[in-house]
Amino acid sequence: MTFVQLIDCKTSRFDEMNRLMDRWVEQTKGKRTATHDVIGKDRDDASHFVEIVEFPSYEEAMRNSGLPETDRIFQEMVALCDGEPTFTNLDVVRDEQLNADTARRFFEVLSGQEGLLPLDDLVDEDYHDHDPANDQDTRGRDGVRREMEMWREAFDFSVRIEDQIAQGDRVCTRWSWDATHTGEFLGLRPTGRKVSMTGTTIFRFGGGGKIVEGWWQYDRLGLMAQLGALDDLEI
Repeated sequence: MTFVQLIDCKTSRFDEMNRLMDRWVEQTKGKRTATHDVIGKDRDDASHFVEIVEFPSYEEAMRNSGLPETDRIFQEMVALCDGEPTFTNLDVVRDEQLNADTARRFFEVLSGQEGLLPLDDLVDEDYHDHDPANDQDTRGRDGVRREMEMWREAFDFSVRIEDQIAQGDRVCTRWSWDATHTGEFLGLRPTGRKVSMTGTTIFRFGGGGKIVEGWWQYDRLGLMAQLGALDDLEI
């Protein structure tokens, strides 16, 4: 994100304006350059609204403004406002996705040489973990710490972040995991084998900025096959 536009207006006809915006979204499909649109209502003045529109650049914002559909909708929007709306054009000089940064830090701590104490700053005390490879969900920060310790004692590994998508109170991370089997894992003695897998984790964040819930998807069966645990099975 490099540019945002703030549109400040007052209206007693917001429902009509909302329908107008729906029409603009429909009419500009495949043409508009806006990437994100948020409208906020003033808690102290129910007629006061601020719209925040995100663009890849100032030039793209101007191209969006030049669309015939945008011009028509703007004229109708002005007619619904109590006075002329004001515009503020902002070049973004800092853009911190705090939840995404916390999720990234989680994986850094997980695969780092330091201990797991930093998890206290990242994971809520009442954290709830969903891992389909486990018989039961893991609950509590201490529970997830024990789960992480099991992996760290069994493997010398690193985690690489491939993609992250943040939306609302959730962050989705696609990761790659490369490891050497150095300790006992689910009854398997250390094999010294090099193994790898990929996975996806969705974290939900609470109001305090800590991770309160997690959902994991990864190929543990494929990992067991790499470790030789399936060699004697007849299929």
